[in-house]
Amino acid sequence: MKSSLILATFTAAILAASGCGRGHDRAATPAPAGQPVAVQVASVEPRTTPRTIEVPGTVRPVDRATLASKVMGTVDSVAITLGQRVRRGDVLLRISAAEIDARVTQAEARLEQVTRDFEREKGLLAEGASTEASVRSLESERRAAEAGVAEASTMLSYTQITAPFDGVISARPVNEGDLATPGVRLVEIEGTGRLRVETEVPESLGTIAPGTSVRVTAAGIEIAGTLAEISAAADAQSRTVFAKIDLPADAQVRSGQFARASFPAGQGEVLVVPAEAISPFGQMERVFVMEDGRAALRLVRTGARHGELIEVLSGLDAGEVVVSPVPTGLRDGQAVEVRR
Repeated sequence: MKSSLILATFTAAILAASGCGRGHDRAATPAPAGQPVAVQVASVEPRTTPRTIEVPGTVRPVDRATLASKVMGTVDSVAITLGQRVRRGDVLLRISAAEIDARVTQAEARLEQVTRDFEREKGLLAEGASTEASVRSLESERRAAEAGVAEASTMLSYTQITAPFDGVISARPVNEGDLATPGVRLVEIEGTGRLRVETEVPESLGTIAPGTSVRVTAAGIEIAGTLAEISAAADAQSRTVFAKIDLPADAQVRSGQFARASFPAGQGEVLVVPAEAISPFGQMERVFVMEDGRAALRLVRTGARHGELIEVLSGLDAGEVVVSPVPTGLRDGQAVEVRR
């Protein structure tokens, strides 16, 4: 007796679960008592719509730079803080390099001495006490000394790290007293002007020309972007192509934010129903399909919305008729009549 009760309970549970599938797969549901509910209906229709491929990306400034030292030395002073706004040419930090200072002094002294010798030799030549060859030789030495001063002064300028454009300090992983080594990051700066989205596009998408309109969603806002750059070569491991999408100047987004970019992918046929035919069912979505004068519950998976219509990716077939809008309290298997 106990085994029979367990088997009956298990069978009932299976029948109840199958009631959420398609009409021809589910067990017959008894019609609830009462008068038929008047409903309106709509057909499941195929429609050709533009297809898109959505990929994740990151908002980045068009102007950004990672600054490093060209010479080795100790960081003498840091004149910036994280998030500080700077202008082009502002000194961000200074590096102490005594050997470069000494090289400048040596080059200037050499130029001063050669210049005196050249001027003296020119005076002697005018008096006939020197030769033109001696004067030309000293003139060459003077030009070489001038080049030495220019070289040493250029090296000295490398001890000052300046802002390459107007922007904001986005990273400053250096402090006074740190050793600055050529090629090692000292400061990162981001421009405050134009922004773009950087992303990886599947190579299967095919050829996309710069200038193509791309819809971008970031921070819950839809933005009309424009494809600015796209790599001609795909990554051999990820099978994706690097792309940059320019955003309008008034885009209300910030650097570093997550974004999604929808690239056009030609035309495709999809099934659509009125959006009001879809009703939530916990974490799922459902519709009621007309079957022999009754409303049959059907779980569906939806896609993109097109105005008052919504794509149905699975759960319905073309030509089926659904209840739209769904009356409050409508239940699976309930008798319904179509209101004209």
